[in-house]
Amino acid sequence: KFSTVRGIAWMALAGVCFVAMTGVIRGLLSEVNPFQAAFLRYVFGLILVIPIFIRIGIGGVKSRPIAFLAGRGAAHGIGVMLWFFAMTRIPVAEVSALGFTSTIFTIIGAVLFLNEPLRRHRIIAVFAGLLGTAVILRPGFQIIDIGAIALLGSALLFSCSLLMAKHLTRTESNATIIAFLSLFAALALLPFALSVWRTPSGSELFWLLITAVLATSAHYAMNKSFTHADITALQPVMFLQLIWATLLGLIIFDERPDLWVWIGGAIIIITATFSAKREAKLSSLLSVKTDG
Repeated sequence: KFSTVRGIAWMALAGVCFVAMTGVIRGLLSEVNPFQAAFLRYVFGLILVIPIFIRIGIGGVKSRPIAFLAGRGAAHGIGVMLWFFAMTRIPVAEVSALGFTSTIFTIIGAVLFLNEPLRRHRIIAVFAGLLGTAVILRPGFQIIDIGAIALLGSALLFSCSLLMAKHLTRTESNATIIAFLSLFAALALLPFALSVWRTPSGSELFWLLITAVLATSAHYAMNKSFTHADITALQPVMFLQLIWATLLGLIIFDERPDLWVWIGGAIIIITATFSAKREAKLSSLLSVKTDG
């Protein structure tokens, strides 16, 4: 049964994992170069998915769309590297807020390349969420940091990765998609990591392992959401990450949000709630028509 509600729940879980990962990375990046940290995150992720490659076997690997999987891994890996760099430059809440610029790219790409319907309430929800993000950032009133530019680059690459993952869910299992992402992202990041390499401590390796577990779990939940719902229906739910990231920055890193952050956050919460209710109603109506 095609259940948009389940898709929304899986995407919300992915958001929790991503924000938890953000907290771990923010604590690490004062010591570990972001290029090296991004590479090691995928190395640990690759170790976690070795059983999947063993199960697939050599013949199974050769039968996969390797070029497409490699392209997705490279795009996502470089996007993560830029995201890790941005974490060293701007507050956690702003990292999450700017990351949501990928929504527009994703919506447009889903309509153009995946033939997903562009329903009116989805358009309203997406742009309302972006309005909340704009309220937080107040463009024109703050100096543009190089970290913000890096975030915009990563947002574009992440949107490409999301669209490619959605396409892959039509023919590949969730486990296979995650396994190949870890492999090709690690290969793409290897030269960047070698250029700044230093031997990490035992503590740093432990927390990078935790990062890999959180990230792999997030991608599993995100890919599961794609099997239940359209990307355009799921995008507004991702805005909730901004609220969780703001609370993380406040509680853990003493990054105190101002009034505009709370106003923008309220807009985003209302947007995500409205979208979830509309999608649940639509899913129910479609189910009734199908059963009838």
